[in-house]
Formats: sequence, structure tokens, C-alpha cells
Amino acid sequence: MTQQPLRLGTRRSKLAMAQSGQVADAVSRVTGRPVELVEITTYGDVSREALAQIGGTGVFVTALRDALLKGEVDFAVHSLKDLPTAQPEELVLAAVPEREDPRDVIVARDALKFTDLPRGARIGTGSPRRMAQLNAYARSHGLDIETVAIRGNVDTRIRFVRDGELDAVVLAAAGLQRIGRIDEVTDFLSVDTVLPAPGQGALAIECTADNADLIAALGELDDPFTRVAVTAERSLLAALEAGCSAPVGALADLLADGQIVKEMRLRGVVGTTDGTRMVQLSTTGPVPETHDQALALGRELATEMLAQGAAGLMGERAQ
Repeated sequence: MTQQPLRLGTRRSKLAMAQSGQVADAVSRVTGRPVELVEITTYGDVSREALAQIGGTGVFVTALRDALLKGEVDFAVHSLKDLPTAQPEELVLAAVPEREDPRDVIVARDALKFTDLPRGARIGTGSPRRMAQLNAYARSHGLDIETVAIRGNVDTRIRFVRDGELDAVVLAAAGLQRIGRIDEVTDFLSVDTVLPAPGQGALAIECTADNADLIAALGELDDPFTRVAVTAERSLLAALEAGCSAPVGALADLLADGQIVKEMRLRGVVGTTDGTRMVQLSTTGPVPETHDQALALGRELATEMLAQGAAGLMGERAQ
């Protein structure tokens, strides 16, 4: 007897379909059941407005969550950095698979690296976080760049460079890796230059809280180190009361001695988009063993950042 396929809700973009297809294959392996992709259009996909103007947080997620709650799909796959930090009681984050490369990358004309771009170079990004850190780095290293706000999928953004409208665009390494276009990268930005968005490079697999069997099956795909890292990062974001469109970067590193993971370092940054003012701090402690410990690490660093004036910088993000 053929088993009923599991229905996976996904956005329609090339990247979303690629990463959902990879998750579908993994879920089929652990459940022995076929998985079919159900394409869902979100508000963030159809709006041409800047993310900061349409709310940022949740614009790529709400339609998928609605489909879950209506029973139209069995589970959904999100880019974790798009997920609001508040988790609805009716839904559960069943798995956070092992994270891809969290770094941002440059795709530039003439295969240029970031620091080799000419004076006055125009760099496209839709992220206030990237703008803030790129402009801050440029100011401190004597570079002359102009950050330009753009929207669109990977093809659209890279086309700005190919057509000569921009000198470079900034994208996430993980996205290009998942769609097989990592060879188009001309420079990987060190996390010491640009901290990624909280949760960048990780996926979130979500289902309804009352589906115990599916929660258990999806849990086979969970990577515990990735989960505690992104939990700490998202806790920082939540404690700063910032959405995913705010100029906040965060990254939790697992620090190892040989093969043994010893500690976790959480770094956070907030800045004005012109790069003139930044708050950047870090904290290091034992690797969290529980969800609550990971939450506490993020809140601890957020408290220190707020004491340094981080809230005022986020308030200037839309100016």
C-alpha cells in the first residue's frame, strides 16, 4: 500500500525550492514516505517595497504558517533568518539542520574583491545590517563606497552587476551554495568585517505542535550545535526588540580545542546604516546544554549592548 505523501510548504523562489527539495529528500529518508512540495506565495515575494517598509519580520513566513494551521501542508521550511523570534504556541520548530556557511559574499564586476573595488563603487544590498557594517568598514579603512538599496531574487541582483548598474552586490553564501552558484562569488566577507544576520545559513523546519509523530521524525534532522547557536543569536535579536530588517548582526561560534568543543562565543553588532555609529560586543561561555541556557546567553549580550546605546542606533535604521 502506497503511503500518503507528506506535504511540504515552501516559497516559490528558486532558492526556497532548492533548499526545500533538499529537506524533502532528507525527510523521505528518515520517514520512508514520499514528500511533495506545495508552493505558496508570500507577501514578501510579491511586494516590491523595501523590507524595512513592509515590516521585515514575517513577510516571507506568515502565508506558510497560515497553510500549516489550516492543514493545507504538513510541515514548512523557512530560511531561519526570516523567522520572527516569537514562536506561535500552535507551531513548533521541529528541526534546525546543520548550518551552511553563515558568511556574506560579494559578487563584483571583473572578479574584484571588496577591498579592490574602485573609488565610488556602488554596492547593492537590501539589508540595513549589511549597509551599516560595509559603510563602517569602509570609513575605518579609507574606502570610498556607496551602498544602494535593492530588492529581487539572486538572478535579479547579480544582473545589476552584469548590466553595469552596480559594481557589486552582497548575498548570503548559503543561498548561492544551495542553488549551485557559489562559483560566481568574487569575495567571501570575513565575519570580522560583516557579522551575518541572526540564524543566517540555517534552515527552520516547522510543523503543528499537535503532530507528535511528525515532530519526532523531523527531529532526526536536528543538529544540536546549530540549534543552540541560532537560539542564542535569535535571543539577542529578541532582547534588542529588533526585527529581521533591523541592522543587527549576530553569530555564535563554537570554540574547539582539537576535536573537543569547549565554549561558545556570541558576537553582536548594531549600527546606523551610514556606518557612523556602531555598538559591537561579544561574550564567551560554556556551550549551552539547554534551550534556556542559549536564551540566557543572547539576553546577556543584548543587555550589555543596550547599555552601550544599541536601541538608539536601531531607531535610526529607516532614516
